[in-house]
Amino acid sequence: MDEALGALVRVNSYTENPAGGRTLAGLLRECFAVPGLSAELVLSARFADHLVFRSAGRAGVRPVALVGHLDTVYPPGRFEGYRKEGALRRGPGALDPKGGLIVIAWALRALAASGGLQALPPLRLVVVSDEEVGSPEGQGVIREAIGGAQACLVFGAGRPGDAIVTQRKGTGTLKVVAQGRAAHAGDAYADGANALWALARFVDGAQQLTDAARGLTVNVGRVVGGQGKNTVPDRAEADVDLRFCSREDGEALVARLQHLATQACQGIPGTRLEVVGGVARAPLERTEASAALMAAYGRCAQASGLGHAESPRVGGGSDASTSFGLGIPSIDGLGPRGQGSHTVEESIEVDSLRTKAQALARFLASGPALFPF
Repeated sequence: MDEALGALVRVNSYTENPAGGRTLAGLLRECFAVPGLSAELVLSARFADHLVFRSAGRAGVRPVALVGHLDTVYPPGRFEGYRKEGALRRGPGALDPKGGLIVIAWALRALAASGGLQALPPLRLVVVSDEEVGSPEGQGVIREAIGGAQACLVFGAGRPGDAIVTQRKGTGTLKVVAQGRAAHAGDAYADGANALWALARFVDGAQQLTDAARGLTVNVGRVVGGQGKNTVPDRAEADVDLRFCSREDGEALVARLQHLATQACQGIPGTRLEVVGGVARAPLERTEASAALMAAYGRCAQASGLGHAESPRVGGGSDASTSFGLGIPSIDGLGPRGQGSHTVEESIEVDSLRTKAQALARFLASGPALFPF
């Protein structure tokens, strides 16, 4: 498992590096060359190709979905290589997501070698290539592949103490474009309409919509505009990140921001703001069914020497929200134990690869048959 993970991590699979992603997809097809598991490439014009694996499994049993992704967050040259430091392994994607893919692959290899996948529920394994940018294509690939599944396990970065994720905030993305009228800042100041000023009014109001007690956050993370200090700016734009705990809150927050954009132009004749975007991922919400799924997987984790507590709600989004949106009980954070996801300090505890794979194998061999979710 260690050597296979190293081979994956050494391939740069930054989301916007489709050539690297395609190379990684080839390596993953080798990892998942398991008897009884078929492979399909879902072609992409923008990203690396997505992967869907299927097994026939036992007749009359609803499928179990396993979901991961192959893309990472650092472009080529920024953070590279695979380093072994005692019990740790470091490298881009070692924790998120490549360690989780190795966990799945070795669990399925073990099951295929000890009775065959035909004795299990049918499996639907999806590996998308655009998760780090919100799965704009991957969401559709997942919906097509796993519809009707009885449960979905998502192999995002493992949490401290092996805590199991049942809740994630939803995410939203807005681009706000301010239009004004250019003019010389000295000779024709009055002829101008300052787009940056209108955008600044929006930014101030947007940030004030954050309500930490309700789990609502608004972050204006990037603002650009203007040509120079002696020109009244005729254009400016801002990128806005939204987080929320329910779909209703997310949609209400988008509506309030759209109204705020209209208000921001009032009093600055000649300016207007356009808001593009909205809710990108609905939240992953805890249900009775997902709590039962967590408990069933947790028993298998405990039998494998792992922790099995429930994680607090996670702020970052994942493809678990997509499976939840299909009405499928979903849990997340089942990859190896580690830290530093999305940083140059990303690492895993290498021994957790084995124990996490054992837990998954135990679950697939017994859990879904005993606990129809």
